[in-house]
Amino acid sequence: MKKIGRVFKYLILAIMSFISIFPFVWMILGMTNKAVDITAGKIQIGDQLTINFQNLLNSDLNFTRALGNSAVIAVITTVLALLFSSMAGYGFEIYRSKNKDRIFNILLLSMMVPFAALMIPLYRMFSKLNGTPFGINSIAVVILPSICTAFLIFFFRQNIKSFPKDLVEAARIDGLTELQIFFRIYMPTAKNTYAAAAIITFMSSWNNYLWPLVALQSPDKRTVPLVLSAMGASYTPDYGMMMSGIVIATLPVAVIFFILQKQFVQGMLGSVK
Repeated sequence: MKKIGRVFKYLILAIMSFISIFPFVWMILGMTNKAVDITAGKIQIGDQLTINFQNLLNSDLNFTRALGNSAVIAVITTVLALLFSSMAGYGFEIYRSKNKDRIFNILLLSMMVPFAALMIPLYRMFSKLNGTPFGINSIAVVILPSICTAFLIFFFRQNIKSFPKDLVEAARIDGLTELQIFFRIYMPTAKNTYAAAAIITFMSSWNNYLWPLVALQSPDKRTVPLVLSAMGASYTPDYGMMMSGIVIATLPVAVIFFILQKQFVQGMLGSVK
């Protein structure tokens, strides 16, 4: 009976794994085929890989520039979000204040507001800054709303709960300033937490579609999701070219995840070393 149960368990896992990985396999095979073959649902290795990549790179949508825009936005957003959100989470947990928990609860309530409800106020606010580096149709307008989110602050605060507070007191006795304690003691011990937060933030910024669609109005400022959406909006979309673009767009997040997957799991479990 144990062997039958084990076989049944592995069979279920194999089926679920196949269902999960099939879209990626079909995507990789699709970038080697013509659009008509993809539309017909053929699953085969074609000979159109080079042509699809050439069409993608030579497209009027300027996919390479969109890759650069997405990379700049994602990297800057990730670095600033990790810095400011971790400092906020650290402050909420380490420092004592009478109204600290009330403010934190209000911050958590903001997570219940859908971003679609915030777009109009954000657009009106940034439109008043037109003519500056922070106006509409600038890289900064996409970065700023994402550098300090309620989720990341909550995530860092929960992980800081396992941080030994005796280290803070010992560092204060040794004469370190609060910023020195944060940068020289807390940050090196929370590498796993930062790795997990980096993956989440980078993936969210890289795949962000709705706000860049509203805020970035010129073609030279488009990000990868906007270009991929524009490819599918044509009257006769070239699905082979689209699949090639999707594969390229998937690689950065996949590479970062596989490099940091061990730290990601440990960070999500709240480990601090």
